[in-house]
Amino acid sequence: MQSPNANYLDITIPKPFVKWAGGKRQLVSTLAENLPKSFGTYFEPFLGGGALFFYILTRQNKQRCNISDLNSDLITTYITIRDKVDELVSSLKNHEKHYQKDSKTYYYAIRQNNPKDSIERASRLLFLNRTCFNGLYRVNSKGMFNVPLGSYTKPKIVNEENLRAVNNILQSHDISIRYRDFADILDDVRENDLVYFDPPYQPISATASFTSYTSNDFTTNDLDRLYVLCQKLDSKGCKVMLSNSDSEKVFEMFSHKPWKICKVSAMRAINSDSKKRTGHFELLIKNY
Repeated sequence: MQSPNANYLDITIPKPFVKWAGGKRQLVSTLAENLPKSFGTYFEPFLGGGALFFYILTRQNKQRCNISDLNSDLITTYITIRDKVDELVSSLKNHEKHYQKDSKTYYYAIRQNNPKDSIERASRLLFLNRTCFNGLYRVNSKGMFNVPLGSYTKPKIVNEENLRAVNNILQSHDISIRYRDFADILDDVRENDLVYFDPPYQPISATASFTSYTSNDFTTNDLDRLYVLCQKLDSKGCKVMLSNSDSEKVFEMFSHKPWKICKVSAMRAINSDSKKRTGHFELLIKNY
């Protein structure tokens, strides 16, 4: 594997194509430094923007990966980029054309839409992600995207070069892409596989919770399920790495062998107040 200090943001390599709350683009070098020297299949069950996933793909030839998420539109988008990138680019260019004519009317019309076609679903997610307020993905209890229009003059709705780079790398590796709950990976993992968990974070204050990536919040019960799963994965001989907030509950959960906890500096890229985006810490937990 190349040095984690390699130029990850070089335009010639694929990068995350969505801005995602809790995304790891700013922390990818730190995560890379904590990867095991060798592992079997790479699993990421809370995929999101996939910053570490893309990092690994660009540095490990023929790396097997099993990626998944419980956000169906996000998984549809990954699959569409892999299988129908030409049609997706064409749809995005159509969005861009109409957006330039009347951004506000068009944005809210698309936000209200609920297309069934996979290309249009993927195109809608990318369009909204590029034009909504602060690039924040959030849905209500009915699963409806509810973020207002952002104040952009010329958002880059069609990043064709990156979409084609992502298409190329998704086709050139052995990658399974699935819509499923995180716990469903248990039957697929084998000894020496690596599992990276980046779940919606445990809130550290009464107002800090942000878990609405799907219509179902990530609850304390889900965190308990995640802990139990981590224990089972460890007993199977899997290598586990977990990111979460610097919360007392998470720290107490993993404050015993075989878990090792380190605190890392993080940036909250989607906080509406830019002054509150820095000075944060989160936990990086692993069993190796």
